[in-house]
Amino acid sequence: MGISITEESSVIAWPEPQTEDERIAFWEDAARRLEWAEPWHTAHSATPVDVEARRGPELRWFDGGKLNAAVNCADRHVAAGRGDKVALHFEGEPGDRRTVTYRELQELVSQAANALLALGVGKGDRVVVYLPVLVETVVITLACARIGAVHSLVFGGFSAEALRFRVEDTGAKLLVTTDGQFRRGTAVPVKDNADAAVSGENSIEHVLVLRRTGSDIAWTEGRDVWWHDVVDTQPRVHEAEAFDAETPLFIMYTSGTTGQPKGLVHTTGGYLTQASFSHEYLFSNPDPAQRDADVHWCTADLAWVTAHTYEIYGPLSNGVTQVIYEGVPNAPHPGRHFEIIQRYGVTSYYTAPTLVRSLMGWFPEGIPAEYDLSSVRLCGTVGEAVNPEAWRWLRTQVGRDSLVPGQPSSGVPMVDTWWQSETGATILSPRQTDASFKAGCATRALPGVATDIVDDGGARVGANVQGNIVVTRTGPSMARTVWGNPERYFTSYWEKYAAQGWFLAGDGARFDEDGDTWILGRTDDVINISGHRLSTIEIESALVSHPAVVEAGVCPTHDAKTGHAATAFVVPLDKSLIAASVAADPTPEQAAAIAELRAHVSTQIGPIAKPRDVVFVPDVPKTRSGKIMRRLLTQLFEGTALGDTTSLQNEPCIADIKQICTR
Repeated sequence: MGISITEESSVIAWPEPQTEDERIAFWEDAARRLEWAEPWHTAHSATPVDVEARRGPELRWFDGGKLNAAVNCADRHVAAGRGDKVALHFEGEPGDRRTVTYRELQELVSQAANALLALGVGKGDRVVVYLPVLVETVVITLACARIGAVHSLVFGGFSAEALRFRVEDTGAKLLVTTDGQFRRGTAVPVKDNADAAVSGENSIEHVLVLRRTGSDIAWTEGRDVWWHDVVDTQPRVHEAEAFDAETPLFIMYTSGTTGQPKGLVHTTGGYLTQASFSHEYLFSNPDPAQRDADVHWCTADLAWVTAHTYEIYGPLSNGVTQVIYEGVPNAPHPGRHFEIIQRYGVTSYYTAPTLVRSLMGWFPEGIPAEYDLSSVRLCGTVGEAVNPEAWRWLRTQVGRDSLVPGQPSSGVPMVDTWWQSETGATILSPRQTDASFKAGCATRALPGVATDIVDDGGARVGANVQGNIVVTRTGPSMARTVWGNPERYFTSYWEKYAAQGWFLAGDGARFDEDGDTWILGRTDDVINISGHRLSTIEIESALVSHPAVVEAGVCPTHDAKTGHAATAFVVPLDKSLIAASVAADPTPEQAAAIAELRAHVSTQIGPIAKPRDVVFVPDVPKTRSGKIMRRLLTQLFEGTALGDTTSLQNEPCIADIKQICTR
């Protein structure tokens, strides 16, 4: 079993492994695409889930093998004679541009690796990166990988409190940040958040600051150091060490059903193998002879797992040219993304359904003909299930060069990917070589992994019956544990189907009549806002920390643009804030209280977590065990049929909330 190239077209054909032996051999083939300093002696091993010990499986891939992720993303391309190929086209929101070749990327990463070592960072140390989408963000990430340090990137829009948790939970030795970042034409301060985040008890020794906006910032002598003083002065040569395949590479935080985010640990060899393979499989031109023309653009912020896999490690390990963009898609005008596609000749455009819906609103008559989008040969979506209308718009508008007049379903191939921070890489997606596509359908598993849709007892559901999607065969990029809390790894993902050894994804799904998979959204208490997964309990905790709030319940409600919105039901200390109906115009007191609570959540977590709606109620529905019934809150707010209420300890509150929510 191996990778084959068809004689007719030189198109790579990846096999679909059937047996477990074939699956392991498949991943060994995929791993051989990388450069290894030492070969592995055992491709895969796993201990089963241990219910008694409350421990998830111990997954290992490519034991005995040694490699360096940064070398695979830069050095090996230079050694192969491709050093002059463009690695990154950077575009800043103000309009500044920069092109970095693979040779320069190797030198910049080596320089940053030397700086990390000079700051006392070494193998196993954690580095938290709080930067916008910049060349330096990619550089410092790869520099960590180069020396064996564990990186954890944090979204630049998160608050000081959210950053503080990640700094303290990782035990990071170094925080990398900037003086500010550009958003909608304004220099937004960042350093103050970083200072607040490291003001408590932590292990931070230095804060490395990149000058981006030139803003005035506070400075702590001895702790704070400038990038241009510490990094830019280092030699651009560094001898990289090869690390065991199971060496931790990064910690990715994701919200869960409890208040604290979970730090998922991904390791080097397995993660890089699946990231590299799946990027090539999904996005590279099927004809290897045409791949030099590929220009990939994943629009995600670099802190999200989407960007780790399909904006850093996947594309760079494959030697691909890609675009990275600092700003928002509608600054200084809503056609900014189309300008970028045209300027750099983007061939694969991978984005979130939320952005697609925004573009639809900005261009109700379609994308103006003045933008040349003919380079686009593939589109993709990620982060949440895409609604069919947005799917068709993306395929036919951005991919209009392939549009066939009179055929509304025509357009470029669509990879509608489903995966998670936990899986590390795509699990379900159509193939770009498929003969036909279904709008909004994730279809089937990629080679080397397998899924099913089952009921609570583990039996497969029939067609058009909602069940729980499970991963029955995980890939090498699967997260190994939750940082500092292995029991949570078990309870969050493996406990429910421990007997079968299946990974519980936490999403609802259904099969259609063809056996293809449709994702239906979260089954747990997580809200997916514009592709950002946010814990309801985390938002509730922020609300309850306000002195004017007695209790709060937060639920997901439909939003045409962002998919989900957070709706907060708040029990206020001041009962006069409770209105007879939310349909009535809020009083000045209510409006002021709502604004204050939304701002409070923004400060505690970040602007993305602000509730769209705040409803003041006398109580929130709770089970006899004290669990808030968020499902009922969604149904009450949206006016849909209520589910079972017999388990509530305070059932009379349902009628009160229903009256308040009546429009």
